[in-house]
Amino acid sequence: MLKDFKPVLGILLRFIIIYLVLLFGYQFYLNSFKAQGLDPYSRLIADHVMFIQNKFNFPTYLFDDVPNEQVGYIVKGKYVTRMVEGCNAVSVIILFVSFIFAFYKGAKTFVFVGISLLALYIMNVFRIVGLNIVTSDYPQYNKLAHDYLFPAVIYGSVVILWLVWIKFFALKNENS
Repeated sequence: MLKDFKPVLGILLRFIIIYLVLLFGYQFYLNSFKAQGLDPYSRLIADHVMFIQNKFNFPTYLFDDVPNEQVGYIVKGKYVTRMVEGCNAVSVIILFVSFIFAFYKGAKTFVFVGISLLALYIMNVFRIVGLNIVTSDYPQYNKLAHDYLFPAVIYGSVVILWLVWIKFFALKNENS
């Protein structure tokens, strides 16, 4: 009976192991930067958001709030939002990578993950830019944008990439 479920159990076991390894690795990474404020990856995202907002004529600068492990965005001379570790989408990325590698298909898995991570990074930066613009110019829509619209962007992107992986790579018959 378990023989019928062996492929599914293998995928599930791979997913759980990869997810836990990535999760604990990420937590170790975060703990190593605790005293320095926002971690370097999150800070890189904040810097890219600031760069793009300045290019879009939304004058932006950042201020570090080390004790609270965050960076604040000053847009058009006023405080609009803050960047915390949770804004970097790493928790979603860990889930994404675990799922893709659970359906491992050789070297193309690494290529797909690499391209997808770049796409998710860009999508996340523009998600934060959008949230900052909404909060700056249309503050009455901040809650709607922060709680529903912009999370749908990042989660929707992940689901679309999962579907692409499953349809065009993971379940594709290797002999055809």
